[in-house]
Amino acid sequence: MIRKLRMKLIIASMVSLLAVLLVIMSAVNLVYYRQVIQDADSTLALLAENNGFFPKNNHEPPPDEPFPKKEPHLSPELPYETRYFFVTLSQDGSVQSVNTGKIAAVDTSDAIDYAQSVWKQGKTQGFADQYRFLVDTSSSETLILFLDCSRGLDNFKTLLFACVSVSFVGSLLVFLLLIFLSGRIVRPFLENYEKQKQFITDAGHELKTPLTILNADAEILAMDYGENEWICDIQAQTKRLADLTNDLILLSRMEEEQTQLQMLELPLSDIAEETIAPFQAVARTQDKTLELHIQPMLSIRGDEKSLRKLFSILLDNAVKYSSPQSTISCTLEQQKNLIHLSVWNEVDHITKAQTEHLFDRFYRTDQSRNSQTGGYGLGLSIALAIVTAHKGKITASTADEASLRITATFPV
Repeated sequence: MIRKLRMKLIIASMVSLLAVLLVIMSAVNLVYYRQVIQDADSTLALLAENNGFFPKNNHEPPPDEPFPKKEPHLSPELPYETRYFFVTLSQDGSVQSVNTGKIAAVDTSDAIDYAQSVWKQGKTQGFADQYRFLVDTSSSETLILFLDCSRGLDNFKTLLFACVSVSFVGSLLVFLLLIFLSGRIVRPFLENYEKQKQFITDAGHELKTPLTILNADAEILAMDYGENEWICDIQAQTKRLADLTNDLILLSRMEEEQTQLQMLELPLSDIAEETIAPFQAVARTQDKTLELHIQPMLSIRGDEKSLRKLFSILLDNAVKYSSPQSTISCTLEQQKNLIHLSVWNEVDHITKAQTEHLFDRFYRTDQSRNSQTGGYGLGLSIALAIVTAHKGKITASTADEASLRITATFPV
């Protein structure tokens, strides 16, 4: 249980960390990429307005203007550091002119190929390899401008790689720290849990002696004075308390000493039939029908005493809490590499929220705790411990809130 708690703590922390890092990385890289596209589109729009050339800045202000007017967001160095080319096409798509004077990586034939490719696509804006293009049809001729964005895209890839690398290394360091620190984090819970289990075990053993004496005294009183209402009540409540104590000790031992179970190859089908058979008569006395569907010749490696206890708990629970004059179904079968044990019964009412707590200690759907069945909410907790000890899983579900299905699966 403590190991599972540590695993859940580590997994929850790592998932949270990775989610936060993913959001941060996505936001940073998306903002940078959008900025690269925005800068490229602004430059292309400026070139389109001036027929493929940058506007000339007059560095000498007119006599009536103390300062020169500059294009907004236009750096004086932009015309010298920008690499671009453009192609002019006629209305039928034939090439009218090509200008590659501002780029060395593209010759005239390459520029024509890029322009014809964009013309066939019919797009007005986008990427052709590392070149951002813009199609301007404001005049009688079509002007296709290509801007080299390789530097910005390379910087984007570098930033993305850096973010991924730093996040990976940081996540690995956090994972190692969590492995080291999670033990200290859960240590107080572990100590309290161990003390609780030890208290239950010690208290159970201490209660056995006075309960045995009380039961013996009640039997002596019954022999001396004859059975009466008070003596019967003492015996009934003493037995009830003794059963509760035994179940608490059993549950504590199942959680503490799972490795001490005697795991042997067992005929599971035979054990199920032998254990469930007595419940046929119990169900019949309550006008209920118990249907058995047990696949023969099933075997499992497990502890016989614990498995018999599991069958008894599930069938006793189904008979006790099923609706009057209803049907109870018990199925044991193998599906692929798993053995499925399913117990289904009708109930007066149960919600899906309640099924999530059925395996909690002392939990009962009857919140008033005045159930006439005499249960005290430990049976399914013991069933969970038994199934877990056999490396299986057990679940509770309801399809219509008028029936309950307990399903246990075991690996073959």
